[in-house]
Amino acid sequence: MTDIAEGEVLTDVHRGVGRILLNRPKALNALTTGMVAAIDGALAAWEHTPLSAVVIASTSVKAFCAGGDIRTIREHSLAGDAEASERFFASEYRLNARIAEYPVPVVSLIDGMCMGGGLGLSVHGTFRVVTERAVLAMPETGIGFFPDIGASYFLPRLPGAMGMYLGLTGHRLDAADALYAGLATHFVPTDRLGAVGDALADSPGAPVDVVLNRLADRSPVGGEQAGGGTRGDGLGVRRADPR
Repeated sequence: MTDIAEGEVLTDVHRGVGRILLNRPKALNALTTGMVAAIDGALAAWEHTPLSAVVIASTSVKAFCAGGDIRTIREHSLAGDAEASERFFASEYRLNARIAEYPVPVVSLIDGMCMGGGLGLSVHGTFRVVTERAVLAMPETGIGFFPDIGASYFLPRLPGAMGMYLGLTGHRLDAADALYAGLATHFVPTDRLGAVGDALADSPGAPVDVVLNRLADRSPVGGEQAGGGTRGDGLGVRRADPR
């Protein structure tokens, strides 16, 4: 893999599958401007590459992505460098938009914490795979910030008043809750997560939905099979179109 942003983001193409690996485990993959630029740059470079899918994953056993690097943003604010903070958010929102419109399916593998900017990396993509260790939340209000990264679009599209509740409280969802809400599309146990990339590469002509369901165990949602038919429909962000 190619080291980008001092090794904090690793990217390559393996057998027709683009791979993006978040590699800042000590900070729970909190996103910096450099990391956002590296991810966006890789996706831009692959737009005309014949890929079957792009997989976004993490080297951390604790987190997919804990969100934006708020500590650095605060330091910029205290130093009076508003431009640096604006640059981060502008870059992050451009990346979210690129993921939402990407020409091939983007598959996020959420194992552990996924909050704020981590949802920005995942929820706008076509497929969001969660494990039994997944924890999803939009906790921005806890620091006096509004739920960003497109949350004003996807939160109101969750069932009932769940989106308002999550936005106001920062409540944490487990895998079953995320599948019910539509924030996640599929459940794959942690011990099978590493097989997702190879499975997609082995079946380049198969719908991604089908490939993910082959790896799935029983869904944590009672009485349903993994992938249980939600397929992102509850979000209205991007239906899980298996292209």
